[in-house]
Amino acid sequence: MKQTLCCPKCGSREIVRVPDHPGRHASGNNIDTTTWTLLWKIPVIRYVCCGCGYVENWVESPEELAEIRRVFG
Repeated sequence: MKQTLCCPKCGSREIVRVPDHPGRHASGNNIDTTTWTLLWKIPVIRYVCCGCGYVENWVESPEELAEIRRVFG
């Protein structure tokens, strides 16, 4: 959905980008890259279809993708 702005499930073009941010400590789709609770959280951006509710999650920054690769790869 990120590239096409079209839902792969229902075909709707009503796609909304919902940002997240690393300052959100307790919950959310952040990816922790350290055992320190409040440090090094990578935000996961959600793309939501307003037609059927389908959701895709994306890490958009190349630097953050490299950090995920380094920690988990």
